[in-house]
Amino acid sequence: MADPTLNFVSCPDAGNGHRMAYWQWGDAQATHTVVCAHGLTRQGRDFDVLAKALVARAPGPIRVVCPDVAGRGQSDWLADPQAYAVPHYAADMLALLAQLKPQTLDWVGTSLGGLIGLVVCAHAHAVGAKVRRLVLNDVGPVLEWQSLLRIGAYLGKNMHFDSLQQAADALRLIALTFGPHTAEQWLELTRHMLKPHAQGGLRLHYDPAIALPFQCITEEASLQGEAALWALYDAITAQTLLVRGAESDLLSSETAGLMTQRGPRARLVEFAGVGHAPTFVANDQTDLVASFLLG
Repeated sequence: MADPTLNFVSCPDAGNGHRMAYWQWGDAQATHTVVCAHGLTRQGRDFDVLAKALVARAPGPIRVVCPDVAGRGQSDWLADPQAYAVPHYAADMLALLAQLKPQTLDWVGTSLGGLIGLVVCAHAHAVGAKVRRLVLNDVGPVLEWQSLLRIGAYLGKNMHFDSLQQAADALRLIALTFGPHTAEQWLELTRHMLKPHAQGGLRLHYDPAIALPFQCITEEASLQGEAALWALYDAITAQTLLVRGAESDLLSSETAGLMTQRGPRARLVEFAGVGHAPTFVANDQTDLVASFLLG
């Protein structure tokens, strides 16, 4: 299967605007569009395996779009670090949807990408779209504080690598909660996480300033935000699949259980031996999502 095409959408902001990159698989003219939004420090190529599976298994034309959220991957870095926040990310996604004009829209969101999806579900009508099916990957209205502290401990750190393999080894230690991967799978997940370093070697692909607003979050503020997230969740009309790593420290089993009883009454599937968050590389994970979206 051919590699994805790299595209851009112009997004407004308080300054001169910025460009958000997105990777497109499948048929650019397809009426069925699946948007896959990545986690906090990740980028759109995380979904290569899932995107290929969706294109191969779809009964008709399909377009799979995997954005690089602002400040990540091939997207522009923002002049104002405080704009690295869910409301701004969601506004960028609405600009993307306005450009794509999908007739049938599904959303797959891992962690941060799931939170963005909650906002998009509420506002997609503003650009003539509506989310039909929603996959929330290891995220919900309640974010466990200890997990946020764990993520904050490595977010935004300047890391320099001499080789792809050295980077893969270092990032594997940070991402042990992603669950088991073969050496080849992990190397491929790492490849797109890197950019050339100005002084030689490699560095992480994202703007270190994405850590600044994250570091301003307090436990009290996190708790206060839960009510707003629950309101967004309860208003969802899309058929919803909730995926959870059985050992997740971000999405508790209690919150996941509540999500099966409230709002869209999500169908919950947990994967043993995985924490935060499943990568949709293993066959059982890709099969689950593909069957849900294409069934």
